[in-house]
Amino acid sequence: MTQIGEHVRLARDLGFGVGIGAEDASRGEPDLLAAIAEAAQSAGAQRLRFADTLGVLDPFATFERIRHLRSRCDLEIEMHAHDDLGMATANTLAAACAGATHLNTTVNGLGERSGNAPLEKSCSVCTSAMASRRALIWPVSPDISGRVAIASGRPPVLAESIVGEGAFTHEAGIHVDGLLKDPANYQGFDPCLVGRRHRVVLGKHSGARAVQQVMASLGHDLSDTAARAFLQRLRGFVANHKQVPSEADLLKLLDR
Repeated sequence: MTQIGEHVRLARDLGFGVGIGAEDASRGEPDLLAAIAEAAQSAGAQRLRFADTLGVLDPFATFERIRHLRSRCDLEIEMHAHDDLGMATANTLAAACAGATHLNTTVNGLGERSGNAPLEKSCSVCTSAMASRRALIWPVSPDISGRVAIASGRPPVLAESIVGEGAFTHEAGIHVDGLLKDPANYQGFDPCLVGRRHRVVLGKHSGARAVQQVMASLGHDLSDTAARAFLQRLRGFVANHKQVPSEADLLKLLDR
């Protein structure tokens, strides 16, 4: 503790702001970490960085650890979560709810091993949960995920929330029908808030309404009878090819 005080005071005397990095804090003794925070604060530090370096926490443990730390100091608390157990976003939200003031994130969740808390998920979830109204804030340009994916050579998987190609894609007939009647039926939030839009694809779970909507977008208006007939050919295609058809495939099916 003496060395912490000496180094913090030295840095402050030189005009620097000081943050203390607590590596592997999640596996440390909570009272020891609190004592470190108290010593740092007394010497003039401004922030403590709580690192779940190996991603071993769950949201409940994270909340308790950050709440305990908050009860012992008035420092800014910075949460640094890793995703080894798939909990980085949830742990980041838990830390914010418990009193963390700063959140470490990376675009597309890039980072060591399984990565860090993804910017696009963490900001969306935290803002939605903690705001007085249901709202989302996309803190960067909508295409930044794509740019980072190209630069890093690590594109998001198809089903990745928020940024994956499948995130706002609909196939199930009842979903598409409800979406066409009123988007609020099948959207937790408007995808335009994160620079995306709903996309309908045709597959074995599609219904006639989806067929009509998609084919109309390709310049072909189908009657109810024609849509139902087309649906049978569509399901045969999916059964044979084990994939949803491309636009070219759909036009070939229509020519039949």
